[in-house]
Amino acid sequence: MNEKLFLDSEEIELEQVYCKPKALTDLPFHYCPGCGHSVVHRVLMEVVDELGIQEDIIGVAPVGCSVFAYKYMNIDMQEAAHGRASAVATGIKRVLPDKYVFSYQGDGDLAAIGTAETIHTVNRGENILMVFINNGIYGMTGGQMAPTSLPGQVTSTTPYGRDVAMIGNPIKIADLLVLLPGAYYVSRHVVHTPNGVRKLKKALIKSFEYQKQKKGTCFVEVVTNCPSGWKMTPVETIKYLEEKMIPMYPLGDLKVPQK
Repeated sequence: MNEKLFLDSEEIELEQVYCKPKALTDLPFHYCPGCGHSVVHRVLMEVVDELGIQEDIIGVAPVGCSVFAYKYMNIDMQEAAHGRASAVATGIKRVLPDKYVFSYQGDGDLAAIGTAETIHTVNRGENILMVFINNGIYGMTGGQMAPTSLPGQVTSTTPYGRDVAMIGNPIKIADLLVLLPGAYYVSRHVVHTPNGVRKLKKALIKSFEYQKQKKGTCFVEVVTNCPSGWKMTPVETIKYLEEKMIPMYPLGDLKVPQK
């Protein structure tokens, strides 16, 4: 769609290069400035629009910042108890096998209280997509240490930094899931750069295509930031993300279909 702009009596034609996905509601995002959730929401709903599956998709979001997804995604959504989103998504997919089904979960949820559900869902090869938001901290409930928090990372429950000798190393949940036969496609991405957004979008499209083909579980991790939980400005979190988080959680495809 083109529009016209008049500048100093000169007519200038403008070309629209972007519009809000129809699969997003009209509510403004309320996430903290710099948070990656809103970008992931937008990309995910862009994919829904482009695939034309708005009436045929069901999302499941649990407790945590992820829970707000149902306010913004203009699709059928189901809330789940903390950590149980993949279990709920499994039930929905088994009852409605022709629907596209995905869970949208944070690291405190998917990799902590929901570790058992995550592992067994993938081990069974449930035909769903699991979208995993990894910001290395509990965002909504006060900035506590998560299983994904980095060694030495300061949180509200590790004020002197995460002590590996006492608490253990960060859990690279995607790397663990690669070992399970039910995992068909496992990939890790970021959304703080245009190229990162493009790669995430491709991974989501692939995941829904594989789900249509009934290939098994697809798992897409997004390594992102939490300015409020990290006690940093949005600009500072980008530097921390690139210098600390990404080296711990390298980007790219971890498991792809065998040709």
